[in-house]
Amino acid sequence: MKQPSAKNKKLAVFDIDGTIFRSSLLIELVEELIHAGVFPKSARAVYDRAYRRWLDRKDGYDKYILAVIRAFDRHLRGIHERDFLRVVRQVVRIHRHRVYRYTRDLVHMLRRQGYFLLAISHSPKYIAGSFGKQMGFHKVYGMLFELDERTKQFTGKRLHTEVMLNKSVVLKRAIEKEGLTLRGSVGVGDTESDVPFLKLVERPICFNPNRALYRAARRNGWKIVVERKDMIYEIPA
Repeated sequence: MKQPSAKNKKLAVFDIDGTIFRSSLLIELVEELIHAGVFPKSARAVYDRAYRRWLDRKDGYDKYILAVIRAFDRHLRGIHERDFLRVVRQVVRIHRHRVYRYTRDLVHMLRRQGYFLLAISHSPKYIAGSFGKQMGFHKVYGMLFELDERTKQFTGKRLHTEVMLNKSVVLKRAIEKEGLTLRGSVGVGDTESDVPFLKLVERPICFNPNRALYRAARRNGWKIVVERKDMIYEIPA
């Protein structure tokens, strides 16, 4: 993929799940791993109740996604990388166009303007990277998992978790590694986990924010954009 000129490395950093992708890559990945028989059907029982309670608005989305993470972590060990990648490709093929219009168009516009496009996701790097490549990102960071180099099977162990859970640390490392600048930078996120990198950029955008991010946006005077049905509109901070 062609990189921006070293003389023009403006930075735009995006979250993916709920910001570009109209769902969670991890949720779709787990569902497809079950459908493909890579994970057992019983894996769905780990998060089914949380999903139904979120659907009925009896509990929040956070409890649902945490239950999906537990199901993923519990069943990843022993899975061969080849089978995992096969499912990743299938998920990206099916869902690559299920994106928000606002952020899709913003990504395309910033790319034309010469920005270095960076995505930081809490979904597995395997699927976040594949999805990000389809979208035209130059660099994607995601959660890393240990692979046994002899068997090519996952051990179930997460790698560099403390770093990956702090998106400002990831962004600072990317800036140093890629020779980027925060001057004129743009950042887009949808939850409070994106606040650390939104504080660093010059033009933070809170897109379809949850309550915690909405409150942070109001405190900091950040731009708030909502896409609902066929409407895109700004909410005064």
